[in-house]
Amino acid sequence: MQAKSPKDSRTIVTDLVLPSETNPIGNMFGGELLARMDRAASIAARRHSRRIVVTASVNHVAFNKMIPLGSVVTVEAAVSRAFKTSMEVYMDVWIEDRESGIKSKANEAIYTFVAVNESGTPMEVPQLIPETDLEKARYEAALRRKQLSLVLAGKMKPHDATELKALFV
Repeated sequence: MQAKSPKDSRTIVTDLVLPSETNPIGNMFGGELLARMDRAASIAARRHSRRIVVTASVNHVAFNKMIPLGSVVTVEAAVSRAFKTSMEVYMDVWIEDRESGIKSKANEAIYTFVAVNESGTPMEVPQLIPETDLEKARYEAALRRKQLSLVLAGKMKPHDATELKALFV
């Protein structure tokens, strides 16, 4: 299985915020944004693995900026690290200023997907080779996030989480 770059999985989804997707004060529902991010991330994971993918976890979501009715919203997703059968997908969410067209970052999220076959059995995925400084930073951080998740779930002993220990020692 040939390793891939994050650019091979890059997915960009752009859409408008409609009235039925907003709360009583005219901003996009968080759940609507989560669904859009899930779709973009699943496409990125599928592009990387070339397999059926299922959402394993929503690891992190930051709702930093409200997204008003009528906004043009762009979700940019790419695989940030591949493990044996799982992939971490990092997403940046941008909104465009109506008048200037200038994009500003509104939110970000990290989801994990598992590649499976038709019967739901996890399948191996290609390794990832980060290229840019940002891709390398996200790649390195992904291992720490995975180790933290395993420690919190009781699936790894804290003293075995070498990447986490390196942060504190």
